[in-house]
Amino acid sequence: MAKTIDARGLSCPQPVLMTLEEIKSGKADEILVMVDNDASKENVSRAAVSRGWTVAEIDEKNGVFNVKIRKG
Repeated sequence: MAKTIDARGLSCPQPVLMTLEEIKSGKADEILVMVDNDASKENVSRAAVSRGWTVAEIDEKNGVFNVKIRKG
């Protein structure tokens, strides 16, 4: 089951820090990060990839980006 991080309304670096904290916890193999601005979407994706995760999917609906990342 994917862990969900709701970072809507937060500006960088907060969404990135929340994502990295979850990655470091090692509890999830898949994380869905919800953000509402393009900069956060890009920064979360870049941070995940830099930690060896892959961006599985990014979709946008009503101004909310759902960034799904997977371990490995």
